[in-house]
Amino acid sequence: MNISIKNIEQESLKDSIIHKLDGRVKIVMILIMIVYSVYTTKISSLILLEVYIIILILISNISIKFFLKRLLIVIPIGGLIAILQPFIKPGLILYTLPFNINFTYQGLIFGLLLFTRVFVCLSCVVLLSSVTPLNNIEKSLRKLGLPKTICTVLSMSIRYLFLFFEELSNIQNAQKSRSFDIWNKNTNYIWRIRHIGYTIVLIFLNSYDKGEKVYNSMLSRGYNGEIPSYSKKTKINLLDYGILLLTILIIFLIN
Repeated sequence: MNISIKNIEQESLKDSIIHKLDGRVKIVMILIMIVYSVYTTKISSLILLEVYIIILILISNISIKFFLKRLLIVIPIGGLIAILQPFIKPGLILYTLPFNINFTYQGLIFGLLLFTRVFVCLSCVVLLSSVTPLNNIEKSLRKLGLPKTICTVLSMSIRYLFLFFEELSNIQNAQKSRSFDIWNKNTNYIWRIRHIGYTIVLIFLNSYDKGEKVYNSMLSRGYNGEIPSYSKKTKINLLDYGILLLTILIIFLIN
């Protein structure tokens, strides 16, 4: 399954108890879990919180494979920082590598804590985007008091991120059809680097061109800084309060 804005929107339009929750409640619930993940120093609590998130994912009928694929896209960034901690944080030396590089116990524990935090926080973000359409997230943020300009910029930024990936995929397919392989050692290294540079330039030029076309299309349809759309007025009901209170209770229990 490819990760695209279409796939994410399809997941967010499924029918489940979690999908039916008010967007404001889902955002507040996710923020509570993220804030707790950032401030807690207990790895066991973070693991239990991740179990709760997985239970919510299963209740939401979200594909676990799709959920893990989305996590794997961004996990390496936080994972790399966590892996470096045992080598840079001072403490009890467990092992000494060549060039006098020390592997410390305190660094290992902090690295595990950091990785678990990143994993839980990203799981929260993936859960929110998988059970809530992007336009619903934007409207819910507006209802929570976030300025409309910030909401619009956030929504457009997320969509343009996928545009970059789409452009990169198209360029890579075009290069493959011409037998270009970045890892082919039989071709000149400088020549490969030059073509990588061409690829980066093409991505930005094509994305900029599409962005201008989209903006001009929006202007021609009366865009004035706000995207008009119909949204049914909803009230926070007992189920919303119940799930929110359950989340808070679980955080208190695992703490």
